Amino acid sequence: MSERREYTGDYPEKTLYVPGPTEVREDVIEAMCEPMFGHRMDRMTDLYTTIVEDTKEFLDTDNNVIILTGSGTEFMESSLLNLVDEDVLVTTCGSFSERQANVAERLGKNVDTLEYEWGRAVKPGDVRERLEESDTDYDAVTCVMNESSTGVRNPIEEIGDVVAEYPDTYFVVDAVSALGGDYVNIDEHDIDVIFTSVQKAFAMPPGLAVCVVSDEAYERELGKDSASWYGGFQRSLDYYDRKGQTHSTPAISVMLAYRKQMKYMLEEGHAARDQRHLEMAEYTREWAREHFAMFPEAGYESQTVACIENTQGIDVAETIAAVDEQYDFVFSNGYGSQLGEKTFRIGHMGEHDLESIKTLTSAIENVTGL
Repeated sequence: MSERREYTGDYPEKTLYVPGPTEVREDVIEAMCEPMFGHRMDRMTDLYTTIVEDTKEFLDTDNNVIILTGSGTEFMESSLLNLVDEDVLVTTCGSFSERQANVAERLGKNVDTLEYEWGRAVKPGDVRERLEESDTDYDAVTCVMNESSTGVRNPIEEIGDVVAEYPDTYFVVDAVSALGGDYVNIDEHDIDVIFTSVQKAFAMPPGLAVCVVSDEAYERELGKDSASWYGGFQRSLDYYDRKGQTHSTPAISVMLAYRKQMKYMLEEGHAARDQRHLEMAEYTREWAREHFAMFPEAGYESQTVACIENTQGIDVAETIAAVDEQYDFVFSNGYGSQLGEKTFRIGHMGEHDLESIKTLTSAIENVTGL
C-alpha cells in the first residue's frame, strides 16, 4: 500500500516533452482562475456552446461534438457500450489498442482482434480481408490513430473508407494523442466516433474529453436497449440541444482554459497547426536516424510522438534523469515492460515548435556524449 507523500507545491518547473500532458500557455492556466459560477447559469451556456462550436470549426466537421469532464478513456468505453450489441473487431498494434480490446471484453462484448507486432501499422487491406471473409457481422471496428506506445500513426482515413463499405458497421477511432496536432478529415472518411483528451495536442490542462459523433452513430444508440449513462451520445447531445450545457456537473475551470486555448488554435488554423507538428516530427525523425533509429514501421511514423529505438545502448532511465536534473526537461522512456529500455519517446505536440524540440535533442546529445 502506498504511503502518503505530502504535496508541498515547492517543485522546480519542468518543460514537458512527454506524450502528454504537454506544455500549457500561461494565460490559458490563468483562465482557470475566474470566479466560480453555477453550471446551470446562462453563463455556463455561453461557455459550453462557445467551446463546442469552436471545436466544430477547428476540426472542420459537421458532426456532433461532446465535451465531458473525464479522460479520453471515458469515450473509449462509452462508444463500445453505445454502438456494440455483441461483436466488435479491434485492431491492435500496441498498448493502447490492446487496451481497447480489454475494455470491450470487460463490457461483455465478443471481441475479435486483428493483431500486429508492436511497431507495425494496421493495414486497410487486412481490415477489408477480415470483413470480407469473416462470418461475423461486426457492429464496430476500432483503431487507434496514434499508438503512442510505439510511435505508430495508423492510416485511419483509408481504414475508414474500407469500413464505410459496410453500412451496418461503425468505425471508432481513438485519437487521444493526435487530434489537434495531426489533421484528419473526419467527415470525408466516415469516421463515426473519434475522441481525444485535451492534455495532449490540444495543449490544455487535463480534465476534459472530446468526442465527435456522426448522426449515424447517434441514431444507432437510439435503437439500442442499453447505452452508457455518463457518456451516452443521446443523453449528451439531446441535453445540449435543449439547454446548451452538459447533463452532469462539468469541470468549469478547465472549460474556461479550453475556451482560451481554442481561440489560439482557431487563430493558428488547423492546417498551419498540422504543418507545425509535421515540421517537428520530420526534424525529430532525422535526428533519431542520425544517432539511433526510429522504432515504428517506415512510412507510419507518428506526427506527435517519436518512439526512438535505443540502438546506442544508452541507459535510458539514467539519461532521462540527467536531462531532467541538468536542463529541467522531461521526456519519456519506452512504454511498458516490452519497450522500457529498448526505446524512448519524445512528445512533439501542443505548443512546442521546431526550436523547442532542437533544444531538447541538444540536451540529450550533451548528456549522452553523442
